[in-house]
Amino acid sequence: MCYAFSVDEVAAAIADPVRREILLLLRTDRLTAGEIAENFAISRPAISRHLRVLRECGLVRDEVAGRQRFYTLDAHPLREIAGWIAQFERRDAWERHFDALETEVYRTRREHRAAPADTGTARENTA
Repeated sequence: MCYAFSVDEVAAAIADPVRREILLLLRTDRLTAGEIAENFAISRPAISRHLRVLRECGLVRDEVAGRQRFYTLDAHPLREIAGWIAQFERRDAWERHFDALETEVYRTRREHRAAPADTGTARENTA
């Protein structure tokens, strides 16, 4: 099943701690709304509203089996957000590489400046 979702809708959905916890519960199991609600101290209608938000942005799919409706996680919408967040990690990694390079350049310059002075001192002592 293909969902049309926006990064903003997915980000808004996962901004709520209850919805994040629901996603964690669905990470390994398909559960009914009642089974999900057992893990929270909020009403079943509130859980149903959270599930509706997750379903509408494509993070959760539901499947009717007899009289029960099972919910499963669809992590696909999270990939776009993860990719967006990863660009900051890459930038940070590049910044660390550039900082290390800058440190190495300064160290090398310092060594080159110190080398002639040390060499001159060594010649004076031997003369």
